[in-house]
Amino acid sequence: MAVDSKCPSLSCHCFYFLQLFNCCWLLVCATQKPAPTDPQQPLQEYAHSIRLDGDIMLGGLFPVHARGERGVPCGELKKEKGIHRLEAMLFAIDLINKDPELLPNVTLGARILDTCSRDTYALEQSLTFVQALIERDGSDVRCANGDQPIFAKPDKVVGVIGAAASSVSIMVANILRLFKIPQISYASTAPELSDNTRYDFFSRVVPPDSYQAQAMLDIVTAMGWNYVSTLASEGNYGESGVEAFVQISRESGGVCIAQSLKIPREPKPGEFDKLILRLLETPNARAVIMFANEDDIRRILDAAKRINQTGHFLWVGSDSWGAKISPVVQQERVAEGAVTILPKRASVDAFDRYFRSRSLSNNRRNVWFAEFWEENFVCKLGMHGKRPGSPKKCTALEKVGRDSTYEQEGKVQFVMDAVYAMAYALHRMHRDLCSGYPGLCPRMANIDGKELLGYIRAVNFNGSAGTPVVFNENGDAPGRYDIFQYQINNRSAAEYKVIGHWTDHLHLNMEAMQWTSGDPSVPASVCSLPCRTGERKKVVKGVPCCWHCERCEGYQYQADEFTCELCPYEQRPDQNRTGCQPIPIIKLEWHSPWAVVPVLISVLGILATTFVLATFARFHDTPIVRASGREMSYVLLTGIFLCYAITFPMIAKPDVGVCSLRRIFLGLGMCFSYAALLTKTNRIHRIFEEGKRSVTAPRFISPASQLAITFSLISVQLLGVLAWFAADPPHTVVDYGEQRTADPGSARGVLKCDISDLSLICSLGYSILLMVTCTVYAIKTRGVPETFNEAKPIGFTMYTTCIIWLAFIPIFFGTAQSAERMYIQTATLTVSLSLSACVSLGMLYMPKVYIILFHPEQNVPKRKRSFKAIVTAATMTTKLSHLAAERPNGEVKTELCEGMEASVPTTKTTYVSYTNHAI
Repeated sequence: MAVDSKCPSLSCHCFYFLQLFNCCWLLVCATQKPAPTDPQQPLQEYAHSIRLDGDIMLGGLFPVHARGERGVPCGELKKEKGIHRLEAMLFAIDLINKDPELLPNVTLGARILDTCSRDTYALEQSLTFVQALIERDGSDVRCANGDQPIFAKPDKVVGVIGAAASSVSIMVANILRLFKIPQISYASTAPELSDNTRYDFFSRVVPPDSYQAQAMLDIVTAMGWNYVSTLASEGNYGESGVEAFVQISRESGGVCIAQSLKIPREPKPGEFDKLILRLLETPNARAVIMFANEDDIRRILDAAKRINQTGHFLWVGSDSWGAKISPVVQQERVAEGAVTILPKRASVDAFDRYFRSRSLSNNRRNVWFAEFWEENFVCKLGMHGKRPGSPKKCTALEKVGRDSTYEQEGKVQFVMDAVYAMAYALHRMHRDLCSGYPGLCPRMANIDGKELLGYIRAVNFNGSAGTPVVFNENGDAPGRYDIFQYQINNRSAAEYKVIGHWTDHLHLNMEAMQWTSGDPSVPASVCSLPCRTGERKKVVKGVPCCWHCERCEGYQYQADEFTCELCPYEQRPDQNRTGCQPIPIIKLEWHSPWAVVPVLISVLGILATTFVLATFARFHDTPIVRASGREMSYVLLTGIFLCYAITFPMIAKPDVGVCSLRRIFLGLGMCFSYAALLTKTNRIHRIFEEGKRSVTAPRFISPASQLAITFSLISVQLLGVLAWFAADPPHTVVDYGEQRTADPGSARGVLKCDISDLSLICSLGYSILLMVTCTVYAIKTRGVPETFNEAKPIGFTMYTTCIIWLAFIPIFFGTAQSAERMYIQTATLTVSLSLSACVSLGMLYMPKVYIILFHPEQNVPKRKRSFKAIVTAATMTTKLSHLAAERPNGEVKTELCEGMEASVPTTKTTYVSYTNHAI
């Protein structure tokens, strides 16, 4: 957990060790002195280490002192991390040696060294553990007086407990593995140490940071944070922890790293302020994942406080922060809300009783206890005390926990578990190799480290806190963590509160969490806010947690969070654009203004047509009705009626029946009307053309012939409709393109008959052809006198009808792209048909009905005249009209009138029926 450097290569270690060992060996020879006779006084060799005699010796590595500065290897004393943990090992050895069931008749001894929180210094110290395994050749070595050197027999260490910092454990593990000495750490959590190919003799009772990184990632994910920064102390612990977190987050894909910053091993003044300012460069990444030692944590919090960023950052601390008080002292507000993690542990009550009972008199085996005493009670022990400036002297009557604060250090449990793991492994090894033998048997005189390692990896027992102690194939302990949050309660008292735990997966009590804002909701640490419904994420290249939100436009819906897709043609996106829904289907409703007007005209027209038909039927044999050509009039009136009636199927809800009626009657009414009118005009034209050449009447001018010609013309329309039915049976369709507006909310599907514009043109085309032909004949017969039949009214009717249909074409086809196309085209078509019928009805029949009903005196028979007389009179009248146009002042010579029968002048129109003359 402390800051470290990269471990040197194995060859460097060996070379460094050999050089150092040679120097130490020569130094020992030059200063060899007799051993002291007082057993209470420690040997000079052990002045900076602790040695306990025993049958089996264990090594111990503890950070009793902090890292020194300015070339000094060791700094100030570490009361908790150093002395508490060291005493925990001594206490565990005492318990084991007193336990008759565990290693009976075998005493554990110890050689405990101070690492001074520095990996290189720890390496030098750890050489002590391998001295007994190196053969010394002293043949060429002499002491100063020329005598042979006497070598003190070094202790043979079978296993090492430690170290604390990952960097120290890595450095020491590289040496111990060369001599096959198993090592069990109580605090080193670097993932690198899980590599069983490089650190095969290393085990630990704490879980590696890979588990811790997974637990921290699960916390971040549970909070809904996907954009975080990382902060690591330079060295193996910090860098490996962050690397594990980054790798796991990359594999999971749910969390992005905004920045990965490193705290230098030797930070310059202002370095921490710069780190805070750099973190503020990505203000959305409020969550900061910290793998840093407690000193760096304290200084980072202090920098955030100085820059007035209290409450901005959301700290997530590793086990190096845990539930420690020292990093947050006088920085409670800036640390408030921090979520920290710590391997699941429990306080060992027996150790508390043991440690509180320690004093200067009963704990002389701990060579650093006097220094601890001075630090703990802020006093000075005699003239050689370590605190020369202390105002008071120690009385040796002080008591831990009474005259000073005391709280058990968090790793005490794991130190004891490590010692017990080694003891249980030796116990099982003793049981297998020395079955029934009291004490150490010859087979255990030289313990094989590799064999002992196998027993260590196989242990399984309940530790000092009641939790199982086991190792996996890499020597790692299972991941079990408590999760804390640093909270300030209503009384302004700060404390770490347990908010959950992690054992393979996260258990987090979100309701127990508390934030600086007082808002119970979790603060955000995201690069981009979630997109609203109907919006897709456009991810920023290289940063999958950052995106821009783009709304699905038009007829697109949100298929997933990254994709918009088009709805099927007959559907449109729903209101939230999360799916598609059917486009509403409409038709022309009867209550629509586009339908009311055509229906009103049609109803009035039908009533008028019915009235005319009734009048003609009532006065069937009167001269006017007879002169109009009764049979052809009924045909024409039928066509007019059909032109009005077609409005109703055109507006009715489309189905197969309605569509069939539309096909049949759409052009049939006009065909009836203009076939009858064409037959009439053609008859007049042929009669007068024939009269110019002879007095013989043309053929096919009888009523029966006229009807035959008319129905022949109508049959062409009917045959065309039948062919249409055969080729394409009528059916309905829903046209989604007609009202497919830019705004999907206004889109509608139009229920209509399957009659295309081309089909409509073909259906009406024949009737229009008849109409145009009829108009041509009307023009040819325009010179016929008004006294002769209906040539001129028919002409006016056709001229007006042509104008109506010429206006219809641009209106109908010009609105093809309009959203109101269905309404406009239907209304235009039906009104045009009705107006055509109105023109025919009004110009051809209303004057006759008027005379029949209101001037019956004019509806009387006239004398019959021969066909020749009629034609001659018409011819003379035509010639007179031509001459009148040629003479000035309207003067007309009378020579053309000579020989012509005098006729009685009249001021009233005389209707002449060709049926009244013998032809």
